[in-house]
Amino acid sequence: MTSTTVLPSIRLISNRKEAMTGLHATHVLDRGFPLLHPRPEAGWLNDPNGIMFVDGRWHVFFQYNPGSARHEDIHWGHVSSPDLLAWEEHPVALAPRPGTTDGFGCWSGVGVVDQGRPAVVYSGARDRHGFSEVVVVHGSADAQDWSGERVVAAGLPADERVTMVRDPFLFELGGRRWAIQGAGRSDVGGALLLYGVDDLDAWTEEGYLLTAEAPVVSELAPCEGWECPQLVRVGDDWVLLVSLWLDGQPHRGVAWILGSMELDEATGRPVFSARRTGIIDEGSSFYAPQAVQSDGSDGHPERVLLWGWAQEIAPDGVRGRTQADTDEQGWSGMLTFPRELVVRGDEVELVPARELPGLRAKVVDAAALPDQAEVRLTGAGTASLELEGSDTQVIWRGELAEGDEVRILIDASIVEIHHTGHPARTFRAYPADGERYAVRHDATVRADAWSLAV
Repeated sequence: MTSTTVLPSIRLISNRKEAMTGLHATHVLDRGFPLLHPRPEAGWLNDPNGIMFVDGRWHVFFQYNPGSARHEDIHWGHVSSPDLLAWEEHPVALAPRPGTTDGFGCWSGVGVVDQGRPAVVYSGARDRHGFSEVVVVHGSADAQDWSGERVVAAGLPADERVTMVRDPFLFELGGRRWAIQGAGRSDVGGALLLYGVDDLDAWTEEGYLLTAEAPVVSELAPCEGWECPQLVRVGDDWVLLVSLWLDGQPHRGVAWILGSMELDEATGRPVFSARRTGIIDEGSSFYAPQAVQSDGSDGHPERVLLWGWAQEIAPDGVRGRTQADTDEQGWSGMLTFPRELVVRGDEVELVPARELPGLRAKVVDAAALPDQAEVRLTGAGTASLELEGSDTQVIWRGELAEGDEVRILIDASIVEIHHTGHPARTFRAYPADGERYAVRHDATVRADAWSLAV
């Protein structure tokens, strides 16, 4: 398969088995392949990108290598859904162009509706050295055609201390559009470059919004740079998310920073003041999320939706997959289920998107779960999620207090756990022949369980 091969579209993710032929039929025998999380039948997948609601559908793009299960030759894959439950796969939206600003890959970025037209804004890299330029492409009205001109809106930053720059994000404040990019700086580590974006195709460099030496933010784990910054308003608060990047380390965590934003009277530039920080997901697999500010046009109240990348990293004591395994199966990585970002006092939390109960199919026994399932735990006591077989693998164990709720969402090799008042947890686990997921719990804990299907 060449790097420009486009995989055939499928009607619904749940119909994947009946639609597969040839190479794709191998996934009928691969219990680890998800049936409810949208991803192509083969290839590498990482960061969610370009999320937008256009023409009555949620469009979600993602980093994608259609040619192998390895992190290289990065394109933008594309799926869409009217309801966040049933997903349709579309042709590849963006492919790298050898010898140009994105010859080394079309890396992460966001989506926006600009003067009535959908557009995507992403990092175009010429080589592997960590520097990128901001590229803008306007699409068709239905967000299906991305063959338009690619415009470089921002080049490399002027500050010579910058050691890496990537992952643009757009936001609005004071009646004006602004942008940030994740960056690393030789003297402080993580940093966010700031831009004025009065014209989407021509950005103005405005210095820094934030660096790792700022009050409160300095409490974060040290790293070489901040990737995939997301900056969203939740009520009167602002929440900043940064993925903590350290070269050669597959997982350093994703931090949330809760604070306020205002315009500086002297310069007119945004100022972010942090008051608290934490980790948004404490699972072994979660990284590089994208958050999108929904304005209610999808029929739900205004909210912040979020997807993350679920890497091929299993927790300690749980079977995962090696690179050789993923090469053999021909696929790697997936996106999480959609989540909503909420602020409770001075804490930031992720909860399952309100649409997801629509996947519940039949009531099942929590002690003998199918590979697509949800469990809701209430009451007070201890509970655990296990893979039971010849050897029991404990994926998660937790203590519930009275009034707590734990929701466990399982789709083949991804497990997503949401415990009220706690960070989310995203794990990967691979059930083998003779093994099954099971929830064990104290008699004081109630477990309601359902199979899941579209």
